[in-house]
Amino acid sequence: MSDPRTLHAEGLFNGRDLGGLPLRDGGTTPRGRVFRSEGVDRLTFDGWQALYDAGIRTIVDLRAPSETAKDTGVRPEWLTTVVVDHDGLDTAPSFWSAYWETGLVGTPLYYGPHLDELPERTGEALRAIARAEPGRVLFHCAGGRDRTGIVALALLTIAEVEPEAVVADYLVTVENAPALLASIGVPPTEEKIEALCAEHGTTVEGAFRAALDGFDVDRFVGRSGLDAADLEALRTFRAHVA
Repeated sequence: MSDPRTLHAEGLFNGRDLGGLPLRDGGTTPRGRVFRSEGVDRLTFDGWQALYDAGIRTIVDLRAPSETAKDTGVRPEWLTTVVVDHDGLDTAPSFWSAYWETGLVGTPLYYGPHLDELPERTGEALRAIARAEPGRVLFHCAGGRDRTGIVALALLTIAEVEPEAVVADYLVTVENAPALLASIGVPPTEEKIEALCAEHGTTVEGAFRAALDGFDVDRFVGRSGLDAADLEALRTFRAHVA
């Protein structure tokens, strides 16, 4: 049976609603307000219609300028796209050298350090979600795994989602990866990613758990550039709470 959180849109293999996740103090995150996915440049006409029908009116694109420059497709007039260079390669070359040279940039081993050393990058992405024009919001990178995974980790933690649910949501992307890669003619990469994690004494799941466990949300918020209104919008998934 299909996961009810799946965003069914022709051209997407890793799209889903972040609503319906259990909160620490009971209840769930509001459904149908914030979504995550891989890049949307392969959406068909029917795929765009599915996003429209889901109420999505803003997309937060986390890719680097070198990637967005290649996305020359025409987007619907009803859609607003906000581009946030989540990597920040140009502004923090010293951070990235260790990860690009080792290949760890494709693993969750860099998530914790990125959140700690470059909090403003994730903060800018979250601010774009919080301050989007009326309507639902979808955020994405290329594969919807690393940059999207970091932003989702921070967002769901701010919203006080149960940690096990945050991990489970990340693992959905891992499960979706083979079909996504096959759709663009790329061989599976999971063995390589697991091998890199094993070299550091962990697994993909273990590395993500470590990033989540080590995420100091108060420290992050204090350095992220988010204000009180942003945090309330993120905590409630932009829902009006009486």
